[in-house]
Order: sequence, then C-alpha cells, then structure tokens
Amino acid sequence: MLSQSASACLQRIADVVYPPVCLGCGVLTGRHGAVCASCWREVRFIERPYCDILGLPFSYDPGPGMLSAQAIAHPPVFDRLRAATVFDRTARNMVHGLKYRDRGDLAPIMAGWMERAGGDCLRCCDAILPVPLHRTRFALRKFNQSAELARHLAISTGKPYLSAALVRTKRTKRQVGLTARAREDNVRAAFAVAEGREAEVFGKHIVLVDDVYTTGATVSAATRALKKAGATEVSVLTFAMALAETI
Repeated sequence: MLSQSASACLQRIADVVYPPVCLGCGVLTGRHGAVCASCWREVRFIERPYCDILGLPFSYDPGPGMLSAQAIAHPPVFDRLRAATVFDRTARNMVHGLKYRDRGDLAPIMAGWMERAGGDCLRCCDAILPVPLHRTRFALRKFNQSAELARHLAISTGKPYLSAALVRTKRTKRQVGLTARAREDNVRAAFAVAEGREAEVFGKHIVLVDDVYTTGATVSAATRALKKAGATEVSVLTFAMALAETI
C-alpha cells in the first residue's frame, strides 16, 4: 500500500502529464473535475418552477402541479422529463467532449448533475436504462455516451442498470439537422425490448437516460417500445435540454 507522501507524489506527476482543465472550455484549473469561473457563469441549471411533466422552466412560479401549454396540448408518451441544464455553450462542450472526444472523465460529473435534477424520478424507479445505439454505429464509435451516464447514475443511486434490455432494431440517420417531423420518421419503430429481457421491464418504473433532449423524438420512440413491453412508467432523464426560451 502506498504511503501518503508517495500517493501525493504520484498525483503531482499525474497532474503534470494530465493537468486539471475546465470541463467546459479546457483552460487550466486548480483541480480535476472543475469548471472555470467563466464557464460556470454560463451554466443554466434547470430549477423549479418548471412543468411537472416536460420539465420546461417557467419564468415565474405558477404554483405546484402546473403544466405547460405544450404538455397539455401535446401530452408526451413518457410520464415525465427532467434535465440538468439548458443546452448552452458549456453544456454543449461537455456533451461533445463525452460523445466525440473520448472524455470519459466527464461522465461521472455529468451524471452527478443529472442525479440532482432527476431525484424525484430516481428515488421511485425500479431500474435505469440508456437509449441504445445500433450495433453497427456502436462498432464504429466504440462508445455510447448515454450508457456511460446511465451506468454512473446506477452506481451512485444503487438502482439496477439494464444495459441490454432495450435495443435499436434499425440503423437510423443522425438526428442532427433534421426537422422535428423528420426526426420522428427517422426513429419510428427503431427500438424494441430484447428477446428474453421482457421481465426486466414488465410492470417496472423505468428511468430512460439520454444526453440531450431536443424534440423528444428518440426518447418517445424508445418509451413506446418499453410501454409496449409492459413498463408501467417511463421517466426521461437527460443531461441537457435544448430550449428556445423560458416559458
């Protein structure tokens, strides 16, 4: 077992080789896992008051249990949505770092923010499940950012992690750049509960994890597959939400 002084020495060497940098912009910081003051000022955490179903933040407090006009006019197939932050510059840099730049060190920090935002969903759920990649895309990318976030959430909450219960049955186009209708068409019937895994979902309250909520097309398609297999309730938890403005 290393002595305290030896551990400190190794940490100093590690800091030279891999210096602590801001999670948002990459400038040097005083410690690992930190956000610089400039980026921190730009993080817009989604706090109450917000719509109880869609998690959309209100610009004023309308009282408990209030729903947004969007949730009333177009009720989602999932039961509720929670997101940690608005998808602004710092959140976008963190998402892209995890997704495209192999910044696996971001996953536990991002999951920690998500746990805070989705505490009401996580406390009463039976299991946590990520939005899956198609096997061919996973083979190319070697990494599913939603699975990493879900795995860390399961570790920190002690909830079962269903890594293989949901599968993507067809290879879809990338959603980036598609219209809302095109996104829906792209992921329609794209998910299914894996054969032999139905019991993991049937009658359960599931938290479905993704990195960013934009139009909701992907998580809605995944929710339909879970409810078709008998899931009692599906809550969606994402790191960020693309938001035009506070309602």
